Amino acid sequence: MALTRESLLTLEAYARARPALRARVMAEKNLRRVFLGEHVVLIFENELLIRYQVQEMLRVEKIFEEDGIRHELESYAPLVPDGSNLKATMQIEYADENQRKEMLAKLKGVEDRVWVCIAGFAPTFAIADEDMERENEEKTSAVHFLRFEFTPEMIAAAKQGAAISAGVDHPHYQAQTGPLADAVRATLVEDFS
Repeated sequence: MALTRESLLTLEAYARARPALRARVMAEKNLRRVFLGEHVVLIFENELLIRYQVQEMLRVEKIFEEDGIRHELESYAPLVPDGSNLKATMQIEYADENQRKEMLAKLKGVEDRVWVCIAGFAPTFAIADEDMERENEEKTSAVHFLRFEFTPEMIAAAKQGAAISAGVDHPHYQAQTGPLADAVRATLVEDFS
């Protein structure tokens, strides 16, 4: 599952493969998108999704030198699950700009109140924004990067079919899923290898 230099295509090869890869990535992303109420969405990252992001950055920025490629890999590689965890990008979405500004002020700390639960175990709360602080005195960010760590027993239960659910428990925003759909659960369990 690791993102490596060898897993990346050259800019030329990527240009040829991009349409097919993009279609595959969008289908995968749809399976890995979990809505927590109307305004919070988790996108559970995996090697394919992060590799696509790196390839897109290299393409857009026209990065082909090794130092630039290595920098992108070092920036994005921590977002790939490593077998004992799930990693997600959390987006807080309010269409109205005034409401978004108001809610981002109220939702300070929300990134620490997001959880994933494997049936039969207590919820696992997110470890948020390990790369940099995304909250200040006035508000939280609309985007956070989350890591959920699981015990071997939790992972074994998930692999054996235990339901997985997710939620957020913040004074100004509460939401939870029921058990995730089988297809979503199955793709997340793939991260436990």
